[in-house]
Amino acid sequence: MKITFYGHASLGIQVNDIHILVDPFISANPKASCIDINSLKADYILVTHAHQDHIVDVEAIAKRTGSLVISNFEIVSYYEKLGIEGHPMNHGGKWNFEFGSVKYVNAIHTSSFPDGTYGGQPGGFVIEGEHKNIYIAGDTALTYDMKLIPLQTKLDLVVLPVGDNFTMGIDDAILASDFVDCDKILGYHFDTFGYIEIDHEAAKQKFFEKDKDLMLLEIGEFIEL
Repeated sequence: MKITFYGHASLGIQVNDIHILVDPFISANPKASCIDINSLKADYILVTHAHQDHIVDVEAIAKRTGSLVISNFEIVSYYEKLGIEGHPMNHGGKWNFEFGSVKYVNAIHTSSFPDGTYGGQPGGFVIEGEHKNIYIAGDTALTYDMKLIPLQTKLDLVVLPVGDNFTMGIDDAILASDFVDCDKILGYHFDTFGYIEIDHEAAKQKFFEKDKDLMLLEIGEFIEL
């Protein structure tokens, strides 16, 4: 499993020959100007919630690639009206796709499209594929619901927002990694704009002191599990 960071909360996940995008906010992010969305492959697009900084490139990429949008019922319904195929889910639900299983889990945040359309309740994803399991938290506060995840799934990686202000920050992310019983953390949702700028070295040191590994990738950088 290969995971590429495209800036903010945008990820690319490759499982064998299957390409998955998560929350593509690239073309409107000046920090991600090195990434050409027209060059990205996508068989599936996972959307955690409907805020602009998570969906701005969904329509363009989905229409170009014919990818399937996976999200909550409201978000999928929104894109189906635009002629985009989707697979609707809701909290606690799980489905087996060709790359593995996806479970839509709770997140504490808000969700609405830029035009004001209701975007349903936000969520995160637990993905089990290619013998590797990851949890993508989405935009969320620290929540006790995270403790439920390791009761069913042994995680190899947890992807957590660390920018604070709109989501959990560093200290809560450390607790979240405890809750999900995973000491390998990929941080995201940081540095895109002033409210969520962080001190990288200080953040990594805090995790290190708890015997945890916080990775803060450069845009376009990837890791392999």
